[in-house]
Amino acid sequence: MDQVVNEVHGTESVAAGGGLPLLAASSVPEAARALLRCLAACGVQAGAVVWQAGDRVACEPATAELPAPCPPMVGALLSLMGASGHVLHANEGGPQAALWAPPQALARLTPEQAEMFRWCARRLGELLTLQHLQASVQHLEQSRQLQQALFAIADLASSDHDMDSMLRSLHEIVGKLMYARNFFIALYDRQRDSLRFIYFADEVDEAMYDPEQEIPTEQLKESFTLAIIRQARSVRGPAWEVARQLGIVRGPVVGTPAVDFMGVPMRRGAEVAGAIAVQSYREGMGYTESDSAVLGFVAEHVLTALERKHGRQALEQRVLERTRELAQANQQLLAQVAERERAAHLQATLYRIAALANGQESDDQFYRSLHAAVGELINAENFYIALVSDDGSTLHFPYCVDVAGEGGQTRRMARGLSEYVIRQGQTQLVDTSRLEQLCASGEVEIQSQTGTTATVCWLGAPLLGARGVMGVVTVQSYRPDLMFDEQDAALLTFVSHQIATSVQRRQQAEALHALNSELEQRVQRRTRELRQEIAMREQVEARLQHEVMHDPLTGLPNRVYLRDRLERALAAHRRDPQRGFALLYLDVDRFKLFNDSLGHQAGDMVLREVARRLLQCVRTPDVAARLSGDEFAILLEDGQQPATACKIAQRIQACMQEMVQVDERSLRLSVSIGIAVGRAQHRTIDELLHDADVALYRAKEGGRQRFVLFDDREQRAAMDVLQVEHELRDALQAGQLVPYFQPIVRLADGQVVGYETLVRWQHPERGLLGPAHFLPIAEQTGLIESVDWHLYGLACEAGAPLVRDGGFLTLNVSARHFANADFDRALLALLRRTGFEPARLHIEVTESTLLGDPAAVAAILQRLKDAGVGTALDDFGTGYSSLGHVHRFPLSMIKIDRSFTGELDNAQPSRSVAIIDAVLSLGRALDLDVVAEGVETDVQRQVLLAMGCVYGQGYHFGRPAPAEHWGCRTA
Repeated sequence: MDQVVNEVHGTESVAAGGGLPLLAASSVPEAARALLRCLAACGVQAGAVVWQAGDRVACEPATAELPAPCPPMVGALLSLMGASGHVLHANEGGPQAALWAPPQALARLTPEQAEMFRWCARRLGELLTLQHLQASVQHLEQSRQLQQALFAIADLASSDHDMDSMLRSLHEIVGKLMYARNFFIALYDRQRDSLRFIYFADEVDEAMYDPEQEIPTEQLKESFTLAIIRQARSVRGPAWEVARQLGIVRGPVVGTPAVDFMGVPMRRGAEVAGAIAVQSYREGMGYTESDSAVLGFVAEHVLTALERKHGRQALEQRVLERTRELAQANQQLLAQVAERERAAHLQATLYRIAALANGQESDDQFYRSLHAAVGELINAENFYIALVSDDGSTLHFPYCVDVAGEGGQTRRMARGLSEYVIRQGQTQLVDTSRLEQLCASGEVEIQSQTGTTATVCWLGAPLLGARGVMGVVTVQSYRPDLMFDEQDAALLTFVSHQIATSVQRRQQAEALHALNSELEQRVQRRTRELRQEIAMREQVEARLQHEVMHDPLTGLPNRVYLRDRLERALAAHRRDPQRGFALLYLDVDRFKLFNDSLGHQAGDMVLREVARRLLQCVRTPDVAARLSGDEFAILLEDGQQPATACKIAQRIQACMQEMVQVDERSLRLSVSIGIAVGRAQHRTIDELLHDADVALYRAKEGGRQRFVLFDDREQRAAMDVLQVEHELRDALQAGQLVPYFQPIVRLADGQVVGYETLVRWQHPERGLLGPAHFLPIAEQTGLIESVDWHLYGLACEAGAPLVRDGGFLTLNVSARHFANADFDRALLALLRRTGFEPARLHIEVTESTLLGDPAAVAAILQRLKDAGVGTALDDFGTGYSSLGHVHRFPLSMIKIDRSFTGELDNAQPSRSVAIIDAVLSLGRALDLDVVAEGVETDVQRQVLLAMGCVYGQGYHFGRPAPAEHWGCRTA
């Protein structure tokens, strides 16, 4: 820089004209103005200095007229300027600058002025580079802030904050990215056509919306928010400009107009679920295009966070409701248990009273025991038993306990309370007022009642014997704080019967000994039942809690428990990707066979044995669970994946090899296992379960008794199957499936004797497709019957002219058709509808079709034969090739499989020749036509002809083609 300054001082008027101010400039516009003044001092009148400013071209002076339209790059602008442009600074991929001035004007500069001009251009380039670097640093800082904001939003969704706290935190995060003093979030309910402003912060219209209020869109016709959601577009600018962009003719009428407004839609795929907006009421506090892009990016993550939060709140609410239900059930069970305990206690007391009659203790001990038993049910501090003499004249008291020291002495029958109970024969509850009433009516006369020992409450129950009332059992209170009630009366009444029985038994001990023995046996049985019921009630709560999370058959955790553990494992994996886990999805091979052949009880034994062996193969904290039926799952949370999962799968396969004894049979078990390793792309546990299920399906498809790791390519292949299924359904509607015909000829002279109908798909994008591309999927998805019937109708219509003068037409029939007993009637109805002669038709079936339900298939084929329709056994020799099939079923033709015909070109085709010769002999013996398929060379034709084969079919005679092709050829 010192060198530059010295050289500048060496110039004449250049320094005074602006050289030094340019070197001191701190911005590009200042440097451009200084350069223009410097050139003016040198006598050069330049039009403008232009430079690259971000994604546009800036110039000095700002009023300079640039070519219209002005390109965004300086290089493109120079090409428009032509000879008028002079490069000041060029940097590929970076900032550029140019001088807009006549080249001849610069040529007049003196060497000193030219040198000064170069130094000025270099200084301008340095400022441009500095400006570019500052912009890059600012952009990186904005990216860092945006990334931190997105991480914070994601953390909020899984935090324990309530919704209000979460929304306030979202507001703070957005406020760190841009000016957001005025910020709101609105959610749109498409079904209800309404908006809800779940968060609204505005320094002017503070209480404009209630977060809990749902607003119909009819009330928000002129709202920016509704227009943003309806039009699914982002807007930015002053209120009047936003209204113009959104097509709101009358202008914004909802809320206070903002100086600058910015709103973006929140999208869920192609659907708009709401909007986020910020606005400013202050001049100079506005928003840029970059702010709009940031807010739009943040909106997607905010919507995801809100939906996850709503989902979590909904789950917590369901858990809370379920917990409340379980608590209510628990209270009911506790009440029932308490009632059972009370009943059990009462029963136990009654049994103890009954058992006293058979004891060997004295009468005093007997009555003391009665007193103690009654005292366990009601307060019996004052208790006595009175018995009537045999002649009914006296009342004696074999037992009496009274704090006042009264009673207990034998007396003549009078009008006391005891005698009143005996006369009435019913339990009597007497308080002070009732006693006064009885005394006033003359029913009762009390001889001894003092002020300190007056009875406050008296309760007596009659002792009913075989000849009527034999006595009374009584409790009484002298204290106001001890009062008896109707429940006590009912208890004492209930107990009195047992007391009376016990007293009678003691009086008649010898006569009632046998009855007492029988009663004791009944008591023991009832006691055991009550104890069992009580134990069962005590176990109900624990059992209910266990059953909610466990499988009742195997005792393993169930699907609910497994999903909870999977959720926690997935959350832990998100927090720490190094914590790997894997899910093994298991299915018992041939379980349906065990169930159907041995019964459900045997199937349950198999499931329990599988569960026991699975538990032997896992360790804590791994989880083995039964999901449903014969499906099990194992969650592995320790060890390197997928190596650990594969090792466990091998251990399970080996453990299952041991024979299991079910009733009198020994069975060998095996399982198929699908393994899915937890990965970052698993957003939900359902996705992980789906991947494991797909892998299990591949394992079973590959032959069972194996394990398969999930592969994304398998998922894509499954999606391809779905795509083909969808397109195949459309093809049936659009008539894209067409019949092709391949001739069947007489080998001797090549004369066509018939045609086999084959299906082709005229795909609008992939061209003509053979059956191998779609028939397996049609079989798998159940579309094969629709495809076949569509083809049969077209074949009969198009193939009728081919066999009008002789010959036959063959149709390939899938085994699925024979599951319908009306197949023959449906086929004959089709022939009548199309006008095709049944005698000109043969159907082709495989040996596997015959084995499905032999009796039903034979009946259908016989009815078709009676109607004139023949049957050809296709691919003979590749299946069971049983003579019973040929003999049992009404066949008219056998078709030798192409695998045998293709070997006739070999030097020593002895094996194939022997098989073909056997089939030909069989055909001649049973008077069946024999057709050799796959004849592709003349050598094969000659060999077959020499062996006595009459008919053949294959590419040597013609490839499959539309009916028009063979019709033209016939003509």
